[in-house]
Amino acid sequence: MAFPSAMVVASETVILPRRGFRIDPGKALPLGLACWAGFALVAWAVRTGHAETIDQLGLLFWRDATLAPSGPKWLLEAVRDVTGLGGVLLRNLFGLAAISALLFLRLRREAVLFALTVASGWLVNSLVKHLVGRARPEIVPHLTEAGGNSFPSGHSFNSAVVYIAMALAFAALSSRAAVRHTVICAALVVSLAIAWTRVWLGVHWPSDVIAGWLGGTGWAFLASAVLYRPAKAAAENIPIAEFSPDN
Repeated sequence: MAFPSAMVVASETVILPRRGFRIDPGKALPLGLACWAGFALVAWAVRTGHAETIDQLGLLFWRDATLAPSGPKWLLEAVRDVTGLGGVLLRNLFGLAAISALLFLRLRREAVLFALTVASGWLVNSLVKHLVGRARPEIVPHLTEAGGNSFPSGHSFNSAVVYIAMALAFAALSSRAAVRHTVICAALVVSLAIAWTRVWLGVHWPSDVIAGWLGGTGWAFLASAVLYRPAKAAAENIPIAEFSPDN
C-alpha cells in the first residue's frame, strides 16, 4: 500500500550553538561580593547573639497553639514538595541533567563552569557548617527529617548555587538581556522559596536560611566571574561529537 506523498515530512536540521554569551563579570563580581558581605553580617549577628530575638520571632511566626504552622494540610505537603527541590537527590539530578544538556548543546565552557561552581559551593557550605557548628532549633516540631549542623542552611545555600548557576549557564543561550534577566530572576525566586520552607518546617532558624541563601547566591555569581577562565581552559580538552541530520 502506497502512502500519499503529503504524509512524508522533510527532515529538519537542528543548528546547535557553538558558544554562548558570557554573563558580565563586571556585574556578577560586585553582586557576589555584596551577597557575601550580607552573609558575613548575618554570621556576625549569630556569633554575637544579636540574631536571637529575630530568630525566635521568625520561627514562631504563623504557628498555632500547638506550635504547628497554621493552614490546611495540603499546604504542608506543598511546602515539603518545594523543600524537596533543594534536597540532595533532586538537586543533583537537575544538576546532572543540566550538565548533559549543556554538553549536548556544545556549551562546554558553561557545562564545566556549572560543575565547578556546584562542587566548590558544596565544599564551602560544608566547611562553614563545620566551623560554626550551630545546633538546629528545638523550640518547634521538626516537620521533615534534617541532620547535621544548622548554620548555614544547606538546602538554602546549595539550592541557590545549583539553580542560579544553572540559570546563568542557560541564560548564555540568549542574546536578549530581557530573556537572560527573566531566567536568572526565576532561579532567584525558586531558591528563595526553598529557603523559606526550611523555617516553615521548623528545621532551621531564619538566620540560617538568610545566610545560606546569601552565601549560595553570592557564590554562584562570584564563580561565574572567578572560575570562568579555568572553566574555559578545561572545556577546550572536552571532545564533542559533531551532529548531522543523518546521525
